[in-house]
Amino acid sequence: MWTFRPMETKEKTGRRATLASCCAAHSLQDGLTDLLYVLLPVLAQSFGLTYAQVGIIRAANRAAMTAFELPSGMLSERIGERIPIAFGLLAAGAGYVALAWADGFTAVVVVLLFAGIGGGFQHTLCSTLVSTVFGNQGRRAALGTYNSFGDVGKLTFAGLFTLSIGAGVAWQDTTLAFGAVTMAAGLVIFVVLGRAGTGMAPNPAETTGSQGLLGGWGIRDKGAFAALCAIVLLDTVVQGGFLTFVAFLMIEKEVPTALGAFAVVLTLAGGAFGKFGCGFLAEKLGAVRSLVLVEIFTAVGIVAVLLLPTLPAYFLLPVLGMVLQGSSSVTYGAVGDLIEPQRQARGFAVIYSIATASMILGPMTFGFVGDTYGLTTAMLAMAATILLPLPLCLVMRRAIAAHYA
Repeated sequence: MWTFRPMETKEKTGRRATLASCCAAHSLQDGLTDLLYVLLPVLAQSFGLTYAQVGIIRAANRAAMTAFELPSGMLSERIGERIPIAFGLLAAGAGYVALAWADGFTAVVVVLLFAGIGGGFQHTLCSTLVSTVFGNQGRRAALGTYNSFGDVGKLTFAGLFTLSIGAGVAWQDTTLAFGAVTMAAGLVIFVVLGRAGTGMAPNPAETTGSQGLLGGWGIRDKGAFAALCAIVLLDTVVQGGFLTFVAFLMIEKEVPTALGAFAVVLTLAGGAFGKFGCGFLAEKLGAVRSLVLVEIFTAVGIVAVLLLPTLPAYFLLPVLGMVLQGSSSVTYGAVGDLIEPQRQARGFAVIYSIATASMILGPMTFGFVGDTYGLTTAMLAMAATILLPLPLCLVMRRAIAAHYA
Protein backbone atom coordinates (compact mmCIF):
# COMPACT_ATOMS: atom_id res chain seq x y z
CA MET A 1 0.00 0.00 0.00
CA TRP A 2 1.33 3.44 -0.98
CA THR A 3 1.98 5.81 1.91
CA PHE A 4 2.88 9.49 1.81
CA ARG A 5 6.10 10.42 3.59
CA PRO A 6 6.25 14.22 3.96
CA MET A 7 9.66 14.26 5.69
CA GLU A 8 11.23 12.18 2.91
CA THR A 9 9.66 14.42 0.25
CA LYS A 10 10.90 17.55 2.02
CA GLU A 11 14.40 16.08 2.26
CA LYS A 12 14.46 15.25 -1.46
CA THR A 13 13.21 18.75 -2.32
CA GLY A 14 15.96 20.25 -0.18
CA ARG A 15 18.58 18.11 -1.92
CA ARG A 16 17.36 19.13 -5.36
CA ALA A 17 17.25 22.81 -4.42
CA THR A 18 20.76 22.59 -3.00
CA LEU A 19 22.15 20.79 -6.06
CA ALA A 20 20.43 23.25 -8.43
CA SER A 21 21.82 26.22 -6.49
CA CYS A 22 25.35 24.81 -6.49
CA CYS A 23 25.16 23.95 -10.20
CA ALA A 24 24.06 27.52 -10.94
CA ALA A 25 26.87 28.98 -8.81
CA HIS A 26 29.43 26.71 -10.50
CA SER A 27 28.20 27.60 -13.97
CA LEU A 28 28.35 31.34 -13.28
CA GLN A 29 31.70 31.37 -11.48
CA ASP A 30 33.49 29.11 -13.99
CA GLY A 31 31.84 31.00 -16.84
CA LEU A 32 33.27 34.29 -15.58
CA THR A 33 36.70 32.79 -14.86
CA ASP A 34 37.16 31.23 -18.30
CA LEU A 35 35.55 34.21 -20.03
CA LEU A 36 39.03 35.72 -19.76
CA TYR A 37 40.26 33.39 -22.52
CA VAL A 38 38.15 35.32 -25.05
CA LEU A 39 38.02 38.64 -23.17
CA LEU A 40 41.77 39.21 -22.76
CA PRO A 41 42.50 39.68 -26.49
CA VAL A 42 39.73 42.31 -26.60
CA LEU A 43 41.10 44.07 -23.52
CA ALA A 44 44.60 43.98 -25.01
CA GLN A 45 43.32 45.68 -28.14
CA SER A 46 41.27 48.26 -26.22
CA PHE A 47 44.02 49.30 -23.79
CA GLY A 48 47.14 48.49 -25.82
CA LEU A 49 48.32 45.81 -23.40
CA THR A 50 51.56 43.87 -23.82
CA TYR A 51 51.74 40.08 -23.56
CA ALA A 52 53.35 40.47 -20.15
CA GLN A 53 50.46 42.64 -18.94
CA VAL A 54 47.95 40.10 -20.26
CA GLY A 55 49.79 37.40 -18.29
CA ILE A 56 49.74 39.53 -15.14
CA ILE A 57 45.98 40.05 -15.41
CA ARG A 58 45.34 36.33 -15.81
CA ALA A 59 47.75 35.42 -13.02
CA ALA A 60 46.22 37.96 -10.63
CA ASN A 61 42.72 36.59 -11.17
CA ARG A 62 43.78 32.95 -10.84
CA ALA A 63 46.08 33.57 -7.86
CA ALA A 64 43.33 35.38 -5.94
CA MET A 65 40.94 32.50 -6.55
CA THR A 66 43.51 29.93 -5.40
CA ALA A 67 44.46 31.94 -2.31
CA PHE A 68 40.89 32.02 -0.99
CA GLU A 69 39.95 28.35 -1.53
CA LEU A 70 41.24 27.18 1.86
CA PRO A 71 40.18 30.25 3.92
CA SER A 72 36.66 30.06 2.48
CA GLY A 73 36.42 26.39 3.44
CA MET A 74 37.59 27.04 6.99
CA LEU A 75 35.21 30.01 7.29
CA SER A 76 32.28 27.79 6.29
CA GLU A 77 32.98 25.55 9.29
CA ARG A 78 31.91 28.48 11.48
CA ILE A 79 29.17 30.23 9.51
CA GLY A 80 28.06 27.57 7.01
CA GLU A 81 28.32 27.61 3.22
CA ARG A 82 25.26 29.73 2.40
CA ILE A 83 26.65 33.18 3.19
CA PRO A 84 30.12 32.66 1.62
CA ILE A 85 28.62 31.23 -1.60
CA ALA A 86 26.37 34.28 -1.95
CA PHE A 87 29.26 36.62 -1.12
CA GLY A 88 31.45 34.97 -3.77
CA LEU A 89 28.83 35.49 -6.48
CA LEU A 90 28.27 39.11 -5.42
CA ALA A 91 32.03 39.82 -5.39
CA ALA A 92 32.73 38.11 -8.73
CA GLY A 93 29.75 39.82 -10.35
CA ALA A 94 30.73 43.21 -8.93
CA GLY A 95 34.22 42.78 -10.37
CA TYR A 96 32.86 42.30 -13.88
CA VAL A 97 30.37 45.15 -13.46
CA ALA A 98 33.26 47.43 -12.45
CA LEU A 99 35.30 46.18 -15.41
CA ALA A 100 32.90 48.03 -17.71
CA TRP A 101 34.30 51.31 -16.31
CA ALA A 102 37.97 50.29 -16.21
CA ASP A 103 40.18 52.84 -17.97
CA GLY A 104 43.53 51.08 -18.13
CA PHE A 105 45.81 48.24 -17.10
CA THR A 106 45.88 49.00 -13.36
CA ALA A 107 42.10 49.24 -13.10
CA VAL A 108 41.66 45.97 -15.00
CA VAL A 109 44.06 44.17 -12.66
CA VAL A 110 42.30 45.50 -9.55
CA VAL A 111 38.73 44.64 -10.60
CA LEU A 112 39.65 41.18 -11.91
CA LEU A 113 41.67 40.52 -8.76
CA PHE A 114 38.50 41.27 -6.80
CA ALA A 115 36.49 39.00 -9.12
CA GLY A 116 39.08 36.28 -8.48
CA ILE A 117 38.58 36.62 -4.73
CA GLY A 118 34.88 36.02 -5.29
CA GLY A 119 35.72 32.97 -7.41
CA GLY A 120 37.54 31.46 -4.43
CA PHE A 121 34.22 31.24 -2.57
CA GLN A 122 32.62 28.56 -4.71
CA HIS A 123 34.32 25.25 -5.58
CA THR A 124 35.19 24.21 -2.04
CA LEU A 125 31.90 25.42 -0.56
CA CYS A 126 29.54 23.97 -3.15
CA SER A 127 31.36 20.62 -3.30
CA THR A 128 31.21 20.36 0.48
CA LEU A 129 27.54 21.29 0.55
CA VAL A 130 26.58 18.76 -2.14
CA SER A 131 28.67 16.02 -0.52
CA THR A 132 27.17 16.69 2.91
CA VAL A 133 23.55 16.93 1.76
CA PHE A 134 23.65 13.73 -0.33
CA GLY A 135 25.92 11.71 1.98
CA ASN A 136 26.54 8.17 0.79
CA GLN A 137 23.25 8.13 -1.14
CA GLY A 138 24.13 9.44 -4.59
CA ARG A 139 27.02 11.68 -3.54
CA ARG A 140 29.25 10.80 -6.50
CA ALA A 141 26.47 11.21 -9.07
CA ALA A 142 25.47 14.54 -7.52
CA LEU A 143 29.07 15.79 -7.54
CA GLY A 144 29.42 14.67 -11.17
CA THR A 145 26.32 16.68 -12.07
CA TYR A 146 27.64 19.71 -10.20
CA ASN A 147 31.08 19.31 -11.80
CA SER A 148 29.68 19.22 -15.34
CA PHE A 149 27.86 22.54 -14.94
CA GLY A 150 31.19 24.35 -14.70
CA ASP A 151 31.88 23.45 -18.32
CA VAL A 152 28.34 24.44 -19.29
CA GLY A 153 29.06 27.90 -17.91
CA LYS A 154 32.43 28.11 -19.67
CA LEU A 155 30.95 27.27 -23.06
CA THR A 156 27.88 29.48 -22.55
CA PHE A 157 29.70 32.62 -21.42
CA ALA A 158 32.47 32.32 -24.01
CA GLY A 159 29.92 31.64 -26.76
CA LEU A 160 27.62 34.53 -25.81
CA PHE A 161 30.55 36.93 -25.54
CA THR A 162 31.90 35.90 -28.94
CA LEU A 163 28.46 36.28 -30.53
CA SER A 164 27.88 39.68 -28.92
CA ILE A 165 31.25 41.01 -30.10
CA GLY A 166 30.51 39.68 -33.59
CA ALA A 167 27.14 41.45 -33.52
CA GLY A 168 28.81 44.76 -32.69
CA VAL A 169 27.88 44.95 -28.99
CA ALA A 170 30.48 46.78 -26.90
CA TRP A 171 32.46 44.47 -24.64
CA GLN A 172 31.68 46.76 -21.69
CA ASP A 173 27.95 46.14 -22.11
CA THR A 174 28.44 42.37 -22.19
CA THR A 175 30.65 42.20 -19.09
CA LEU A 176 28.23 44.53 -17.29
CA ALA A 177 25.33 42.18 -18.12
CA PHE A 178 27.26 39.07 -17.05
CA GLY A 179 28.26 40.72 -13.78
CA ALA A 180 24.74 41.92 -13.01
CA VAL A 181 23.25 38.47 -13.68
CA THR A 182 25.84 36.88 -11.38
CA MET A 183 25.09 39.33 -8.56
CA ALA A 184 21.35 38.74 -8.91
CA ALA A 185 21.94 34.98 -8.85
CA GLY A 186 23.89 35.36 -5.61
CA LEU A 187 20.86 36.89 -3.92
CA VAL A 188 18.50 34.26 -5.34
CA ILE A 189 20.75 31.39 -4.24
CA PHE A 190 21.01 32.90 -0.76
CA VAL A 191 17.21 32.80 -0.48
CA VAL A 192 16.85 29.31 -2.02
CA LEU A 193 19.43 27.75 0.31
CA GLY A 194 17.75 29.45 3.25
CA ARG A 195 14.38 27.95 2.35
CA ALA A 196 16.00 24.54 1.80
CA GLY A 197 17.61 24.81 5.22
CA THR A 198 21.07 23.89 3.90
CA GLY A 199 24.41 25.63 4.19
CA MET A 200 23.54 27.08 7.58
CA ALA A 201 25.97 27.66 10.44
CA PRO A 202 26.75 24.38 12.25
CA ASN A 203 25.59 23.72 15.79
CA PRO A 204 28.22 25.26 18.13
CA ALA A 205 28.06 22.21 20.42
CA GLU A 206 28.78 19.85 17.50
CA THR A 207 31.63 22.03 16.24
CA THR A 208 33.25 22.22 19.67
CA GLY A 209 32.84 18.50 20.30
CA SER A 210 34.36 17.52 16.98
CA GLN A 211 37.68 19.32 17.44
CA GLY A 212 39.43 16.60 19.42
CA LEU A 213 37.85 13.74 17.50
CA LEU A 214 38.93 15.03 14.11
CA GLY A 215 42.37 16.28 15.02
CA GLY A 216 41.78 19.52 13.07
CA TRP A 217 41.47 18.07 9.56
CA GLY A 218 39.32 14.97 9.92
CA ILE A 219 41.47 12.84 7.61
CA ARG A 220 40.58 9.18 8.12
CA ASP A 221 43.69 7.84 6.37
CA LYS A 222 46.58 10.24 5.75
CA GLY A 223 48.30 7.94 3.27
CA ALA A 224 45.15 7.54 1.18
CA PHE A 225 44.43 11.28 1.20
CA ALA A 226 48.03 11.99 0.16
CA ALA A 227 47.56 9.49 -2.68
CA LEU A 228 44.35 11.27 -3.72
CA CYS A 229 46.18 14.62 -3.74
CA ALA A 230 48.94 13.13 -5.91
CA ILE A 231 46.36 11.64 -8.29
CA VAL A 232 44.62 15.02 -8.65
CA LEU A 233 47.96 16.73 -9.31
CA LEU A 234 49.01 14.26 -12.02
CA ASP A 235 45.53 14.17 -13.52
CA THR A 236 45.17 17.94 -13.74
CA VAL A 237 48.71 18.50 -15.01
CA VAL A 238 47.84 16.34 -18.02
CA GLN A 239 44.48 18.08 -18.49
CA GLY A 240 46.12 21.50 -18.54
CA GLY A 241 48.88 20.33 -20.85
CA PHE A 242 46.61 18.60 -23.36
CA LEU A 243 44.07 21.45 -23.55
CA THR A 244 46.92 23.90 -24.15
CA PHE A 245 48.72 21.95 -26.87
CA VAL A 246 46.01 19.97 -28.68
CA ALA A 247 45.45 22.93 -31.03
CA PHE A 248 49.17 22.98 -31.85
CA LEU A 249 49.03 19.23 -32.50
CA MET A 250 46.22 19.70 -35.01
CA ILE A 251 48.07 22.58 -36.68
CA GLU A 252 51.05 20.23 -37.08
CA LYS A 253 48.61 17.93 -38.93
CA GLU A 254 48.36 20.83 -41.44
CA VAL A 255 44.91 22.17 -40.57
CA PRO A 256 44.18 25.94 -40.53
CA THR A 257 44.81 27.76 -37.26
CA ALA A 258 41.10 28.45 -36.64
CA LEU A 259 40.25 24.78 -37.15
CA GLY A 260 43.12 23.83 -34.86
CA ALA A 261 41.64 25.99 -32.10
CA PHE A 262 38.30 24.21 -32.61
CA ALA A 263 39.97 21.07 -31.25
CA VAL A 264 39.91 22.68 -27.80
CA VAL A 265 36.17 23.33 -28.07
CA LEU A 266 35.50 19.70 -29.04
CA THR A 267 37.56 18.44 -26.10
CA LEU A 268 35.80 20.76 -23.64
CA ALA A 269 32.38 19.78 -24.99
CA GLY A 270 33.19 16.12 -24.41
CA GLY A 271 34.47 17.02 -20.96
CA ALA A 272 31.12 18.47 -19.94
CA PHE A 273 29.40 15.16 -20.70
CA GLY A 274 32.26 13.19 -19.16
CA LYS A 275 32.10 15.01 -15.84
CA PHE A 276 28.39 14.26 -15.68
CA GLY A 277 28.70 10.62 -16.76
CA CYS A 278 31.77 9.72 -14.70
CA GLY A 279 29.97 10.73 -11.52
CA PHE A 280 27.34 8.07 -12.21
CA LEU A 281 30.05 5.61 -13.25
CA ALA A 282 31.76 6.07 -9.87
CA GLU A 283 28.41 5.58 -8.17
CA LYS A 284 28.05 2.17 -9.85
CA LEU A 285 31.63 0.86 -9.93
CA GLY A 286 33.21 2.76 -7.06
CA ALA A 287 35.90 5.44 -7.15
CA VAL A 288 38.94 3.20 -7.62
CA ARG A 289 37.65 0.99 -10.44
CA SER A 290 36.24 4.01 -12.27
CA LEU A 291 39.50 5.91 -11.93
CA VAL A 292 41.56 3.00 -13.29
CA LEU A 293 39.29 2.70 -16.34
CA VAL A 294 39.26 6.44 -17.00
CA GLU A 295 43.04 6.86 -16.75
CA ILE A 296 43.73 3.91 -19.06
CA PHE A 297 41.25 5.16 -21.67
CA THR A 298 42.76 8.65 -21.42
CA ALA A 299 46.27 7.35 -22.14
CA VAL A 300 45.02 5.30 -25.09
CA GLY A 301 43.02 8.28 -26.38
CA ILE A 302 45.98 10.68 -26.28
CA VAL A 303 48.16 8.25 -28.23
CA ALA A 304 45.35 7.61 -30.72
CA VAL A 305 44.79 11.34 -31.37
CA LEU A 306 48.53 11.71 -31.88
CA LEU A 307 48.79 8.85 -34.41
CA LEU A 308 45.47 9.03 -36.27
CA PRO A 309 44.89 11.08 -39.43
CA THR A 310 43.26 14.48 -38.98
CA LEU A 311 39.57 13.64 -39.49
CA PRO A 312 39.43 10.54 -37.24
CA ALA A 313 41.42 12.45 -34.62
CA TYR A 314 38.79 15.21 -34.58
CA PHE A 315 36.00 12.66 -34.16
CA LEU A 316 37.88 11.11 -31.25
CA LEU A 317 38.47 14.39 -29.38
CA PRO A 318 35.02 14.63 -27.70
CA VAL A 319 35.37 11.02 -26.53
CA LEU A 320 38.84 11.72 -25.20
CA GLY A 321 37.51 14.85 -23.50
CA MET A 322 34.95 12.73 -21.66
CA VAL A 323 37.59 10.65 -19.89
CA LEU A 324 40.30 13.34 -19.74
CA GLN A 325 38.10 15.72 -17.75
CA GLY A 326 35.57 13.24 -16.38
CA SER A 327 38.16 11.86 -13.99
CA SER A 328 37.73 14.95 -11.79
CA SER A 329 34.19 13.84 -10.89
CA VAL A 330 35.65 10.56 -9.64
CA THR A 331 38.47 12.11 -7.60
CA TYR A 332 36.30 14.82 -6.04
CA GLY A 333 33.71 12.21 -5.12
CA ALA A 334 36.38 10.29 -3.18
CA VAL A 335 36.94 13.19 -0.76
CA GLY A 336 33.85 12.19 1.20
CA ASP A 337 35.29 8.69 1.65
CA LEU A 338 38.51 9.96 3.21
CA ILE A 339 37.44 13.03 5.24
CA GLU A 340 35.02 13.26 8.17
CA PRO A 341 31.81 15.18 7.24
CA GLN A 342 32.56 18.11 9.58
CA ARG A 343 35.92 18.75 7.91
CA GLN A 344 35.14 18.07 4.25
CA ALA A 345 35.44 21.77 3.43
CA ARG A 346 39.15 21.61 4.26
CA GLY A 347 39.63 18.48 2.19
CA PHE A 348 37.94 20.00 -0.85
CA ALA A 349 39.92 23.22 -0.37
CA VAL A 350 43.20 21.31 -0.53
CA ILE A 351 42.10 19.31 -3.58
CA TYR A 352 40.87 22.37 -5.50
CA SER A 353 44.00 24.36 -4.63
CA ILE A 354 46.16 21.54 -6.01
CA ALA A 355 44.01 21.31 -9.14
CA THR A 356 44.20 25.05 -9.80
CA ALA A 357 47.98 25.13 -9.36
CA SER A 358 48.35 22.05 -11.58
CA MET A 359 46.47 23.76 -14.42
CA ILE A 360 49.27 26.33 -14.40
CA LEU A 361 52.06 23.77 -13.95
CA GLY A 362 50.90 21.45 -16.75
CA PRO A 363 51.34 23.81 -19.73
CA MET A 364 54.72 24.97 -18.38
CA THR A 365 56.03 21.42 -17.87
CA PHE A 366 54.88 19.93 -21.16
CA GLY A 367 55.73 23.16 -22.98
CA PHE A 368 59.34 22.71 -21.87
CA VAL A 369 59.28 19.07 -23.01
CA GLY A 370 57.83 20.16 -26.35
CA ASP A 371 60.46 22.85 -26.88
CA THR A 372 63.26 20.44 -26.01
CA TYR A 373 62.15 17.17 -27.60
CA GLY A 374 59.21 18.06 -29.86
CA LEU A 375 55.41 18.08 -29.52
CA THR A 376 55.09 14.34 -30.23
CA THR A 377 57.31 13.54 -27.25
CA ALA A 378 55.31 15.96 -25.09
CA MET A 379 52.07 14.17 -26.01
CA LEU A 380 53.60 10.77 -25.26
CA ALA A 381 54.81 12.15 -21.93
CA MET A 382 51.22 13.15 -21.12
CA ALA A 383 50.01 9.63 -21.94
CA ALA A 384 52.67 8.16 -19.65
CA THR A 385 51.98 10.64 -16.85
CA ILE A 386 48.25 9.86 -16.78
CA LEU A 387 49.10 6.22 -15.95
CA LEU A 388 51.16 7.13 -12.86
CA PRO A 389 48.04 7.36 -10.62
CA LEU A 390 47.26 3.66 -11.15
CA PRO A 391 49.49 2.29 -8.33
CA LEU A 392 48.25 5.10 -6.07
CA CYS A 393 44.72 3.76 -6.54
CA LEU A 394 45.70 0.68 -4.53
CA VAL A 395 46.41 2.87 -1.49
CA MET A 396 43.02 4.53 -1.85
CA ARG A 397 41.22 1.22 -2.32
CA ARG A 398 42.37 -0.15 1.04
CA ALA A 399 41.30 3.01 2.88
CA ILE A 400 37.89 3.19 1.21
CA ALA A 401 37.27 -0.52 1.80
CA ALA A 402 38.16 -0.09 5.49
CA HIS A 403 35.76 2.86 5.78
CA TYR A 404 32.79 0.89 4.44
CA ALA A 405 33.68 -2.37 6.19
